[in-house]
Amino acid sequence: MARERRAVRAIHEKPKVRIGKSGVHDGVLDEIKRWLKEEGVVKVRVLRSYLRSSGAGIEGIASEVAKLIGADLVTVRGHVFVLRKRPPRGGARG
Repeated sequence: MARERRAVRAIHEKPKVRIGKSGVHDGVLDEIKRWLKEEGVVKVRVLRSYLRSSGAGIEGIASEVAKLIGADLVTVRGHVFVLRKRPPRGGARG
């Protein structure tokens, strides 16, 4: 239940990470991992400049980032998506 509350709270906060012209690179992925470790959820904004230059859609970018860092994709709205840290296997939820 607490995981869902954190995810809902993240939806209403300002984005913590922005993906710009340089795209999805190690620095961006490390920053997302850091926020996931600290908060359990992170809100990411994809700037239009990257959307135009990459030719990819926001859903594709969000799925790719989630896969690369091993997180769950909570929601995609506009140019923003929210990721949640995956729970440990077989462990307590929370």
